[in-house]
Amino acid sequence: MTKEERYEQLTAQIKSLIEGETDAVSVMANVAAAIQQEMGFFWTGFYLDKGDCLHLGPFQGPVACMRIAYGRGVCGAAFEQRQTIIVPDVEQFPGHIACSSLSQSEIVVPIFNDDGEPRGVLDIDSRELSTFDTTDKHYLEQICTLLGRI
Repeated sequence: MTKEERYEQLTAQIKSLIEGETDAVSVMANVAAAIQQEMGFFWTGFYLDKGDCLHLGPFQGPVACMRIAYGRGVCGAAFEQRQTIIVPDVEQFPGHIACSSLSQSEIVVPIFNDDGEPRGVLDIDSRELSTFDTTDKHYLEQICTLLGRI
């Protein structure tokens, strides 16, 4: 199965999982689990805006940083810049926050509310260099658009 086909299947699964659901934490927990199970990434989870910084939300994988300042690391930068950031080699990203030395590449996708304001990010790490590309960006942005409605 191609990456696109796996994402198509994953997106359909997520739509079905979250249809009619209103509890954001429950939805994010299942979305993180679905992405992790289908795609096999090292770490998949959410950081949520709590008004002072980004706080760790539901995730799948090893323990993670609890708080990330706005503008700091890949998560803080994606949140502040309001755009998806793909990092082929985390060692080359200025200010990268190393929650785990096993993480080699990363993609972070902002989640926006109905007013277009960022409310958090989806953060995914890989043990391999250059894991993420425009295909990941396309489908993960679609998934985050679904989450913005919750």
